[in-house]
Amino acid sequence: MKRIKEAFEKKPDGLLSIFVTAGFPNLNDTVEILKELEANGVEMVELGIPFSDPMADGPVIQEASGVAIENGMTLKLLFEQLKDIRKEVSIPILLMGYLNPVMQYGYEEFCKSCQEVGIDGAILPDLPLYEYKKEYKDLFESHGLANTFLITPETAPERIKELDSLTNGFLYLVSSSSTTGKKSGIDGTIDYLSRVKDMNLTSPSLIGFNIKDSESYKIACTYSNGAIIGTAFIKAIANSNNFKTSIKDFVSSIR
Repeated sequence: MKRIKEAFEKKPDGLLSIFVTAGFPNLNDTVEILKELEANGVEMVELGIPFSDPMADGPVIQEASGVAIENGMTLKLLFEQLKDIRKEVSIPILLMGYLNPVMQYGYEEFCKSCQEVGIDGAILPDLPLYEYKKEYKDLFESHGLANTFLITPETAPERIKELDSLTNGFLYLVSSSSTTGKKSGIDGTIDYLSRVKDMNLTSPSLIGFNIKDSESYKIACTYSNGAIIGTAFIKAIANSNNFKTSIKDFVSSIR
C-alpha cells in the first residue's frame, strides 16, 4: 500500500499504469517485462492472473490469458517467479484477476504469498462488496494489500462514495460499459467521468478500458490521476523479438 500511495504522491497527474498478462507472450517473460516497464518510466503495473473465462476482457486479453495458460502459468508459479522481484523492481505491482484462481489457491495463502513477494494490491472485479467487507477486508489489510474497486457509468453516487471510503489503494474508473479493447475510445463517456471528478472523492483514481493511444491517455488524465492501458500494450508485445525496443517505443507513443 505504501508504494501505491507514494506513486500517486510523486505523480499526481498523468500516472501511467500498464496491464500485462502474467506468462505472456512466453512463460518466463513476466519479470523482464516488469523491469523494462519501470526502466521506461511507467509508474505502476497490473499483472493479470490468467483465467479461462475472463468475463470483463475483450478478445485480445482473453487470447493472452489463453496463451499464458497453455504456457503453463499458474498462481503458484507466478509467485515463484516473483520471489526476488523487489530486488529489481520498485514500482507498485498489483495482481488483477478473477475469484476462481484465488479461491483455488486459498484466500489467506494468496494474501500471504502477495506479502512475501512484495505485491502491493489486488483488483478482483467479481469479488462482491458485501463479501469483501464481511470476510476479506481485515485479511487483505493485515497483509498490507490494497483492494481496488471498479466504478462504471452505472455505479450509483452512493455506492461510489462507499467504495471511496473503503479503498486503501485507488478507484478504477471503467471508461464504458463494455469489455476491454473496444475501438470506440472514451469520448462517449465524458459526462460520466466529469460527474465522478466533480464528486471530489478522497481516493486517487485511474481510468481504464479502451485507453489505447496518446489521445485517449490525455483525455483520461483530464478526469483522473492517470490511465491504465492493457489491450494496446498486449498487442505491442505479442510478437516482439525485443522487449526493450517494443516497450520503449510503446511508452513513448503514449507520452
